[in-house]
Amino acid sequence: MQIPILIERVAGNGYRSCGGEPFALSAEGATRAEVVAKLHEQLQQRLQDGAELLTLEVTATTTKNPWAESAGMFQGDPYFDEWQQAIAENRRKMDEDSEIP
Repeated sequence: MQIPILIERVAGNGYRSCGGEPFALSAEGATRAEVVAKLHEQLQQRLQDGAELLTLEVTATTTKNPWAESAGMFQGDPYFDEWQQAIAENRRKMDEDSEIP
């Protein structure tokens, strides 16, 4: 298995290497080879202590829109337009009435 690690120079101290999560390992040393070896040692120790490295296959699923099944349910309903007009009229009345919050 290969994991990405970062190796960078540290002013006056040689190099530092680190691996990202889930490893959260880091090491410092005088040379690149030393920091890579230290990081490798740390990971090997974790594996010997019982940690496991696995891969997990995840597939994307589409989420259904719960409203999609109701779309168009009033198509062709002779009372739908009348109902919409009544709703609009009630809203207009409520907007005009200062006692309704």
